Amino acid sequence: MYRTLSTTARLALVGIPLAFAAQPGAKASGFALPEHSAAGIGTTNALVANPDDPGAFAYNPAAMGFHDSSSIAVGTLFIGPSFQVTNSTGTHESQGVDWIGVPMIQGALKVNDRWRLGLGVNAPFGLETRWKTGTFPALTDELALGPIRIPLSPQPLQSKLEVLSVVPTATYRVNDQLSLSAGVDYYWAKSAVLDSSVANLEGDGDGWGYNLSFLFKRDALSIGGSFHSAATIAIDGDYEALSQALVFLGGLLPSQSAELDLNLPWRLQLGARYAFTDRLAVEVDWSRIGWSEFDKIRIETKNGGQLIQEDINDWSDANAYRLGLTYQWRPTTVLRLGYTYDETGQGDDHFSARVPDSDRHLFGIGLGQDLGHGWALDVGYMYVLFEDRDYRSTTPYTPGSADINGTDAINGDYEASAHLFGLEIRRTF
Repeated sequence: MYRTLSTTARLALVGIPLAFAAQPGAKASGFALPEHSAAGIGTTNALVANPDDPGAFAYNPAAMGFHDSSSIAVGTLFIGPSFQVTNSTGTHESQGVDWIGVPMIQGALKVNDRWRLGLGVNAPFGLETRWKTGTFPALTDELALGPIRIPLSPQPLQSKLEVLSVVPTATYRVNDQLSLSAGVDYYWAKSAVLDSSVANLEGDGDGWGYNLSFLFKRDALSIGGSFHSAATIAIDGDYEALSQALVFLGGLLPSQSAELDLNLPWRLQLGARYAFTDRLAVEVDWSRIGWSEFDKIRIETKNGGQLIQEDINDWSDANAYRLGLTYQWRPTTVLRLGYTYDETGQGDDHFSARVPDSDRHLFGIGLGQDLGHGWALDVGYMYVLFEDRDYRSTTPYTPGSADINGTDAINGDYEASAHLFGLEIRRTF
């Protein structure tokens, strides 16, 4: 009997149907943020096959091989999310910050006619959701311990994940038509916060991956591809239980160190671009994110490795289909347009209020202006429309289980949209 109660208590202790997951600020499926340049925002990230625009370096470092100058670009992506759920307790909006700012930095150094070195800094993954207490109805099934009654399914409150990446790359120009690139991805989770109605967890950590890319150009046609490997960030954090009864049942301390592995997915993008005239070019891209890597979250005590929680995510790999258009309006001014249909990798079996993900439509517009004397300015705007998700649990509920799935606690109509604005200044020398 004690073992059953201890397992239930441990599962309820942290209370995360999914620890690190999507939020209204993330603009790709799951919690990925693929927006790495202002030019990419204007084309909804359809830049992997563009040999002409320096804004493509962050998407495909092999593009540096087709540029004869060095450059440095510095900018910021601003994200303004709007997100709400309508359920049995009413209509509720997420209480996250109104605007989120993330960096966009990309440097390119010409070493000689063959070699280029690159360095990028961006935020490829992130999340923030905050739900007020009482947003989701409490379950009627509770654990009774004499006069004490403990809800078996904790309610999500705040989730926050900030991941920065530093991406050094080396590019080799094989010939006039082909360029190849390789590099490493260093990920730093500078902030990871998990709060629920029964426990809090906060920590940070880092991890490594690698990237490969190519770009081929012949006459008006160019074909490009970029791959970022899967990676694991080891998170070390501080755990604090808010329920003394659950601490007793789980055999854990009220406050202690905890650790978990955050598995980041691999990312693949392939594209083809065709310049119909000297002014007009169109690019079509296909992206795929390996969310099957994000199969589970296992949280353990740092000293002793005692299980605190293990959650099965069971996500699927997801696709995005991108269309980008560039038009040289004036000799010093380029216009950009884009549209993307982005699929979610999250099914109903492991849906979470921390992960109210859905398919979405991205609409982008942007402008690039040559300011003279080696200076240029890029601006981009994107509107993201999430398809409404009317979630109704399909998983049979097991009495006494701590799993919030299979209950009506997170049933509801989820709606979201977001505005993105990117501003970037570039110096070529």
